[in-house]
Amino acid sequence: MARLHDGSEIEFEVHGDGPAVLLPVNPEPAEGTKAEEMRAWGMDPALGRTLIEGLKDAFTVVAFDYEGHVLANPKPDTLTPANIAADLLAVADAAGVERFAYYGYSWLALSGLQLAIRTDRLSALVMGGFPPLGGPYAEMLKVTMATHEMAGKPAEPSQGQSEDEFDWANVEVTMSEEQTRQFVTLYEALRGFDDLAAQPRVTCPRLCFAGSADEIVYGERWGDAHVRIAAPIIERQAELEAVGWDVRLLDGLDHTQAMQPSNVLPILRPWLESRIR
Repeated sequence: MARLHDGSEIEFEVHGDGPAVLLPVNPEPAEGTKAEEMRAWGMDPALGRTLIEGLKDAFTVVAFDYEGHVLANPKPDTLTPANIAADLLAVADAAGVERFAYYGYSWLALSGLQLAIRTDRLSALVMGGFPPLGGPYAEMLKVTMATHEMAGKPAEPSQGQSEDEFDWANVEVTMSEEQTRQFVTLYEALRGFDDLAAQPRVTCPRLCFAGSADEIVYGERWGDAHVRIAAPIIERQAELEAVGWDVRLLDGLDHTQAMQPSNVLPILRPWLESRIR
Protein backbone atom coordinates (compact mmCIF):
# COMPACT_ATOMS: atom_id res chain seq x y z
CA MET A 1 0.00 0.00 0.00
CA ALA A 2 1.08 3.57 -0.68
CA ARG A 3 -0.10 6.55 1.37
CA LEU A 4 -1.29 9.46 -0.77
CA HIS A 5 -1.36 13.21 -0.17
CA ASP A 6 -4.76 13.16 1.58
CA GLY A 7 -3.87 10.28 3.89
CA SER A 8 -5.76 7.68 1.88
CA GLU A 9 -4.03 4.48 0.78
CA ILE A 10 -3.83 2.86 -2.63
CA GLU A 11 -2.96 -0.72 -3.49
CA PHE A 12 -0.39 -1.51 -6.14
CA GLU A 13 0.98 -4.65 -7.75
CA VAL A 14 4.53 -5.35 -8.87
CA HIS A 15 5.16 -7.75 -11.75
CA GLY A 16 8.23 -8.83 -13.67
CA ASP A 17 11.87 -7.89 -13.60
CA GLY A 18 13.96 -5.23 -15.30
CA PRO A 19 13.77 -1.42 -15.52
CA ALA A 20 10.78 -0.07 -13.60
CA VAL A 21 7.66 1.23 -15.34
CA LEU A 22 4.93 3.01 -13.36
CA LEU A 23 1.56 2.12 -14.89
CA PRO A 24 -1.60 3.83 -13.50
CA VAL A 25 -4.06 1.18 -14.71
CA ASN A 26 -6.53 -1.17 -13.06
CA PRO A 27 -4.80 -4.55 -12.83
CA GLU A 28 -8.12 -6.31 -12.21
CA PRO A 29 -10.16 -7.20 -15.31
CA ALA A 30 -13.78 -6.09 -15.40
CA GLU A 31 -16.31 -8.89 -15.13
CA GLY A 32 -19.97 -9.60 -15.81
CA THR A 33 -22.21 -6.84 -17.12
CA LYS A 34 -19.47 -4.20 -16.95
CA ALA A 35 -17.18 -6.37 -19.09
CA GLU A 36 -19.96 -6.89 -21.63
CA GLU A 37 -20.60 -3.13 -21.81
CA MET A 38 -16.92 -2.45 -22.36
CA ARG A 39 -16.71 -5.01 -25.16
CA ALA A 40 -19.74 -3.41 -26.80
CA TRP A 41 -17.79 -0.13 -26.92
CA GLY A 42 -14.73 -1.87 -28.37
CA MET A 43 -12.84 -1.72 -25.08
CA ASP A 44 -10.69 -4.43 -23.52
CA PRO A 45 -12.27 -5.37 -20.15
CA ALA A 46 -8.80 -6.48 -19.06
CA LEU A 47 -7.01 -3.37 -20.35
CA GLY A 48 -4.69 -2.95 -17.38
CA ARG A 49 -3.95 -6.65 -17.06
CA THR A 50 -3.21 -6.92 -20.78
CA LEU A 51 -0.71 -4.05 -20.58
CA ILE A 52 0.96 -5.65 -17.56
CA GLU A 53 1.22 -9.02 -19.31
CA GLY A 54 2.65 -7.34 -22.40
CA LEU A 55 5.45 -5.66 -20.45
CA LYS A 56 6.33 -7.76 -17.43
CA ASP A 57 8.80 -10.10 -19.15
CA ALA A 58 11.03 -7.12 -19.95
CA PHE A 59 10.23 -4.63 -17.18
CA THR A 60 9.33 -4.35 -13.52
CA VAL A 61 5.74 -3.11 -13.83
CA VAL A 62 4.25 -1.21 -10.90
CA ALA A 63 0.50 -1.14 -11.57
CA PHE A 64 -2.06 0.83 -9.57
CA ASP A 65 -5.58 2.03 -10.35
CA TYR A 66 -5.16 5.75 -9.64
CA GLU A 67 -8.28 6.77 -11.56
CA GLY A 68 -10.35 4.16 -9.76
CA HIS A 69 -8.91 5.35 -6.47
CA VAL A 70 -9.79 9.02 -6.95
CA LEU A 71 -13.31 8.07 -8.02
CA ALA A 72 -13.75 5.86 -4.96
CA ASN A 73 -11.97 8.34 -2.66
CA PRO A 74 -12.67 11.79 -4.14
CA LYS A 75 -10.27 14.64 -3.45
CA PRO A 76 -12.58 17.56 -4.36
CA ASP A 77 -10.30 20.34 -3.10
CA THR A 78 -6.85 18.76 -3.37
CA LEU A 79 -6.52 17.00 -6.75
CA THR A 80 -3.92 19.48 -7.96
CA PRO A 81 -1.00 18.80 -10.32
CA ALA A 82 1.50 19.02 -7.44
CA ASN A 83 -0.47 16.60 -5.29
CA ILE A 84 -0.92 14.13 -8.17
CA ALA A 85 2.83 14.20 -8.78
CA ALA A 86 3.40 13.61 -5.06
CA ASP A 87 0.99 10.66 -5.16
CA LEU A 88 2.81 9.07 -8.11
CA LEU A 89 6.13 9.45 -6.33
CA ALA A 90 4.59 7.93 -3.18
CA VAL A 91 3.65 4.83 -5.17
CA ALA A 92 7.17 4.57 -6.58
CA ASP A 93 8.60 4.95 -3.08
CA ALA A 94 6.31 2.29 -1.64
CA ALA A 95 7.26 -0.05 -4.48
CA GLY A 96 10.94 0.57 -3.79
CA VAL A 97 11.85 2.01 -7.19
CA GLU A 98 14.08 5.07 -7.36
CA ARG A 99 14.11 5.59 -11.15
CA PHE A 100 11.20 4.62 -13.34
CA ALA A 101 9.44 5.20 -16.63
CA TYR A 102 5.84 6.42 -16.60
CA TYR A 103 3.01 5.79 -19.07
CA GLY A 104 -0.36 7.47 -18.72
CA TYR A 105 -3.32 8.02 -21.04
CA SER A 106 -5.65 11.04 -21.26
CA TRP A 107 -5.68 12.97 -17.95
CA LEU A 108 -3.18 10.47 -16.57
CA ALA A 109 -0.90 11.49 -19.45
CA LEU A 110 -1.04 15.17 -18.51
CA SER A 111 -0.37 13.99 -14.95
CA GLY A 112 2.83 12.41 -16.25
CA LEU A 113 3.91 15.72 -17.74
CA GLN A 114 3.28 17.41 -14.39
CA LEU A 115 5.34 14.69 -12.72
CA ALA A 116 8.19 15.11 -15.20
CA ILE A 117 8.59 18.82 -14.48
CA ARG A 118 8.71 18.15 -10.73
CA THR A 119 11.20 15.28 -10.43
CA ASP A 120 14.46 14.01 -11.91
CA ARG A 121 13.58 10.39 -11.15
CA LEU A 122 11.93 9.63 -14.51
CA SER A 123 13.87 7.41 -16.90
CA ALA A 124 11.23 7.95 -19.62
CA LEU A 125 7.81 9.53 -20.10
CA VAL A 126 5.04 8.31 -22.41
CA MET A 127 1.92 10.43 -22.93
CA GLY A 128 -1.00 8.85 -24.77
CA GLY A 129 -4.19 10.65 -25.73
CA PHE A 130 -3.11 14.12 -24.58
CA PRO A 131 -0.78 16.52 -26.43
CA PRO A 132 2.40 17.75 -24.70
CA LEU A 133 2.06 21.04 -26.60
CA GLY A 134 -1.18 22.91 -27.17
CA GLY A 135 -3.05 20.85 -24.61
CA PRO A 136 -6.81 21.48 -24.37
CA TYR A 137 -6.69 22.72 -20.78
CA ALA A 138 -9.27 25.50 -21.22
CA GLU A 139 -11.66 23.17 -23.03
CA MET A 140 -11.34 20.50 -20.34
CA LEU A 141 -11.99 23.09 -17.63
CA LYS A 142 -15.16 24.05 -19.49
CA VAL A 143 -16.24 20.40 -19.76
CA THR A 144 -15.47 19.56 -16.14
CA MET A 145 -17.25 22.66 -14.82
CA ALA A 146 -20.35 21.79 -16.84
CA THR A 147 -20.15 18.17 -15.70
CA HIS A 148 -19.86 19.31 -12.09
CA GLU A 149 -22.98 21.44 -12.45
CA MET A 150 -24.87 18.40 -13.76
CA ALA A 151 -23.55 15.96 -11.16
CA GLY A 152 -26.28 13.84 -9.65
CA LYS A 153 -28.84 14.83 -12.29
CA PRO A 154 -30.21 12.18 -14.69
CA ALA A 155 -28.32 11.98 -17.97
CA GLU A 156 -30.29 12.98 -21.02
CA PRO A 157 -30.31 10.57 -23.97
CA SER A 158 -27.64 11.34 -26.56
CA GLN A 159 -28.88 12.51 -29.93
CA GLY A 160 -27.74 11.02 -33.20
CA GLN A 161 -25.18 8.67 -31.67
CA SER A 162 -24.01 5.81 -33.86
CA GLU A 163 -23.28 2.37 -32.47
CA ASP A 164 -19.51 2.72 -32.69
CA GLU A 165 -19.26 6.05 -30.88
CA PHE A 166 -18.37 6.07 -27.20
CA ASP A 167 -20.95 7.96 -25.13
CA TRP A 168 -18.69 10.38 -23.28
CA ALA A 169 -21.66 12.39 -22.04
CA ASN A 170 -23.42 9.65 -20.16
CA VAL A 171 -20.18 8.34 -18.69
CA GLU A 172 -19.33 11.67 -17.10
CA VAL A 173 -22.70 12.72 -15.70
CA THR A 174 -22.96 9.54 -13.64
CA MET A 175 -20.30 10.92 -11.29
CA SER A 176 -21.10 12.56 -7.95
CA GLU A 177 -20.58 16.18 -6.97
CA GLU A 178 -17.31 15.42 -5.16
CA GLN A 179 -16.05 13.17 -7.95
CA THR A 180 -16.59 15.87 -10.57
CA ARG A 181 -15.35 18.74 -8.41
CA GLN A 182 -11.92 17.17 -8.05
CA PHE A 183 -11.44 17.41 -11.81
CA VAL A 184 -12.57 21.03 -11.77
CA THR A 185 -9.89 21.57 -9.12
CA LEU A 186 -7.31 19.92 -11.39
CA TYR A 187 -8.10 21.94 -14.50
CA GLU A 188 -8.50 25.19 -12.57
CA ALA A 189 -4.96 24.66 -11.27
CA LEU A 190 -3.83 24.17 -14.88
CA ARG A 191 -5.63 27.28 -16.14
CA GLY A 192 -2.41 29.24 -16.63
CA PHE A 193 -0.12 26.32 -17.44
CA ASP A 194 2.28 27.10 -20.31
CA ASP A 195 3.18 23.71 -21.75
CA LEU A 196 5.71 25.19 -24.18
CA ALA A 197 7.59 27.02 -21.41
CA ALA A 198 7.59 23.79 -19.39
CA GLN A 199 9.40 21.72 -22.04
CA PRO A 200 12.99 22.47 -20.94
CA ARG A 201 12.11 20.99 -17.54
CA VAL A 202 11.36 17.60 -19.12
CA THR A 203 14.82 16.03 -19.34
CA CYS A 204 14.10 12.31 -19.84
CA PRO A 205 13.38 10.51 -23.13
CA ARG A 206 9.75 11.16 -24.06
CA LEU A 207 7.10 9.80 -26.41
CA CYS A 208 3.62 11.05 -27.23
CA PHE A 209 0.99 9.27 -29.28
CA ALA A 210 -2.67 9.66 -30.19
CA GLY A 211 -5.23 8.40 -32.65
CA SER A 212 -5.35 10.68 -35.70
CA ALA A 213 -9.14 10.92 -35.30
CA ASP A 214 -8.99 11.84 -31.60
CA GLU A 215 -11.36 14.77 -31.24
CA ILE A 216 -14.15 14.82 -28.69
CA VAL A 217 -17.14 17.04 -29.38
CA TYR A 218 -19.44 17.61 -26.43
CA GLY A 219 -23.05 18.74 -26.76
CA GLU A 220 -24.88 21.91 -25.84
CA ARG A 221 -25.04 21.06 -22.14
CA TRP A 222 -21.23 21.18 -22.13
CA GLY A 223 -21.11 24.51 -23.94
CA ASP A 224 -20.41 22.75 -27.25
CA ALA A 225 -16.84 22.17 -26.10
CA HIS A 226 -14.49 20.79 -28.74
CA VAL A 227 -11.55 18.92 -27.22
CA ARG A 228 -8.77 18.57 -29.80
CA ILE A 229 -6.29 15.85 -28.91
CA ALA A 230 -4.80 14.75 -32.24
CA ALA A 231 -4.76 18.12 -33.99
CA PRO A 232 -2.11 19.81 -31.80
CA ILE A 233 0.17 16.78 -32.23
CA ILE A 234 -0.33 16.71 -35.99
CA GLU A 235 0.00 20.47 -36.43
CA ARG A 236 3.00 20.82 -34.13
CA GLN A 237 4.81 17.54 -34.78
CA ALA A 238 7.98 19.23 -36.02
CA GLU A 239 7.99 21.51 -32.98
CA LEU A 240 7.44 18.55 -30.66
CA GLU A 241 10.33 16.68 -32.21
CA ALA A 242 12.52 19.77 -32.00
CA VAL A 243 12.05 19.96 -28.22
CA GLY A 244 12.77 16.26 -27.74
CA TRP A 245 9.56 14.28 -28.25
CA ASP A 246 9.18 11.13 -30.30
CA VAL A 247 5.76 11.23 -31.96
CA ARG A 248 3.47 8.42 -33.11
CA LEU A 249 0.05 8.79 -34.74
CA LEU A 250 -2.40 5.90 -34.98
CA ASP A 251 -4.19 6.30 -38.28
CA GLY A 252 -7.95 6.66 -38.07
CA LEU A 253 -8.28 5.82 -34.37
CA ASP A 254 -10.31 7.85 -31.89
CA HIS A 255 -9.69 8.45 -28.18
CA THR A 256 -11.10 5.13 -26.99
CA GLN A 257 -9.59 3.01 -29.76
CA ALA A 258 -6.09 4.44 -29.32
CA MET A 259 -5.96 3.45 -25.65
CA GLN A 260 -6.62 -0.26 -26.25
CA PRO A 261 -3.63 -2.53 -25.50
CA SER A 262 -3.64 -4.00 -29.01
CA ASN A 263 -2.79 -0.51 -30.27
CA VAL A 264 -0.66 0.69 -27.35
CA LEU A 265 1.73 -2.22 -26.83
CA PRO A 266 3.20 -2.25 -30.36
CA ILE A 267 4.25 1.37 -29.74
CA LEU A 268 4.98 1.37 -26.01
CA ARG A 269 7.08 -1.75 -25.55
CA PRO A 270 9.65 -1.31 -28.35
CA TRP A 271 10.04 2.37 -27.55
CA LEU A 272 10.67 1.65 -23.86
CA GLU A 273 13.12 -1.12 -24.78
CA SER A 274 15.04 1.29 -27.00
CA ARG A 275 15.19 4.01 -24.35
CA ILE A 276 15.66 2.45 -20.93
CA ARG A 277 17.22 -0.99 -21.38
